[in-house]
Amino acid sequence: MTSTESYILELPENQRQIMQRLHDLMLTFPKMTTKIRYKIPFFYRRKWLCYLNPIKSNGVELCFLRGSELSNEQGILLANDRKMVAGISYYSVDEIDEKTLLEIINEAVLLDGFA
Repeated sequence: MTSTESYILELPENQRQIMQRLHDLMLTFPKMTTKIRYKIPFFYRRKWLCYLNPIKSNGVELCFLRGSELSNEQGILLANDRKMVAGISYYSVDEIDEKTLLEIINEAVLLDGFA
């Protein structure tokens, strides 16, 4: 069991379900790895790509470190007064639109330099 998987298992039920689903989606990409940094899970390939941040209202925010450089054609990334980072907040597993999210993750992977 990885440190990220251990971290996820310690979360409250709702956050655990959301984070597990997002974790599984991220790891569908080749060469994607994860580590706990700053007490939360980060995903990277060549550089840090994104992280999963539990939020107070029992949700999880998926934040892309170079979010300001992503096209956001889907209109779901929010910067929330951050200059570079943009994210998507989820409050239930049912809110995760996998097709749309995979498009955003793929764009972030391409931006990272691995086509």
